[in-house]
Amino acid sequence: MYLVFDVGGTFIKYAWMTGDGEIFEKGKTKTPGKPEHKVDDFVEVLGGIYDIYKDKGNMEGIAIDLPGQIDVDNGVVHGGGALRYMHKVPLQKLMEERCDGHKVSLENDAKAAALAEVWKGNAKDVQDSCVLIFGTGIGGAVIKDRHVHRGKHLLAGEVSFAIDEMTFSDVNKIVPIEGMDITQAMDEVPYFWAAHGATAAMCHKLAKKKGLTDDEVSGELVYKWADEGDADSIDALERMYYSIAKNCLNLYVVFDPEVILIGGGISAEPRFVEGIKRYVDRIKNITLVYDEIKIDTCKFLNDSNLLGALYNFKHKYEGV
Repeated sequence: MYLVFDVGGTFIKYAWMTGDGEIFEKGKTKTPGKPEHKVDDFVEVLGGIYDIYKDKGNMEGIAIDLPGQIDVDNGVVHGGGALRYMHKVPLQKLMEERCDGHKVSLENDAKAAALAEVWKGNAKDVQDSCVLIFGTGIGGAVIKDRHVHRGKHLLAGEVSFAIDEMTFSDVNKIVPIEGMDITQAMDEVPYFWAAHGATAAMCHKLAKKKGLTDDEVSGELVYKWADEGDADSIDALERMYYSIAKNCLNLYVVFDPEVILIGGGISAEPRFVEGIKRYVDRIKNITLVYDEIKIDTCKFLNDSNLLGALYNFKHKYEGV
């Protein structure tokens, strides 16, 4: 059996799983994400859950996925995403010490979602794929020969930061996003793809237009408003589809994957991927070069990160 953690900015999901990916038990707890929280607080939250399961059976190890650029080989987190205290933290070592020497593996959350597709999902029959996860930002993974391609600086697939909409005159207005929260970055540095293609960005722009707070607008609500004929909602969705389609075509000619898979909570709405495909079909008429591009949905949604984190553990320690 394996104890698997999926760490998000708000909640930590956990599951007690078999080696085949079957979930026996699962739950969630709040992520230590306040300014006063430190790495020790995080380790102790996970360690407390470990204490519950350590005597339940033969625990083979602990698999974790979380935000940030992850040095999988050395078990070090860089960046940390929303968990800023996690930058340059040797989390694997800290967790192994807290959890009685059990083996621990780390993986980036979006790359874990991609590995779930490679193991048992819609990328299991191909060698090369790209996986895009839409939510607060845009998580990405480049899969080469059924393995995650990480790059020299662990940045391969960090597509949130791809420059999307920037004019020549914008160059002299650039300010760094470090120290900004997500909303401020979307408003003041709107050049990244995440500022145009992420679900949160689409909802944020629509909320501003309607005089609402970000908390009052969700992807589900935007589709409801669009069904009711709301022109602003329809426009927001169409612009998001276009942004994603455009960048899928860019990914296609940079990497030439056999399939680009689309995931994230909003992908449960069939019209999301249908809209992306509609714009891909329009744009690709420019050249025959784009003719073979294939866009599909991810097979797994809510439990994809747990499944992929487990697969990463098995690959790291068991040669799967």
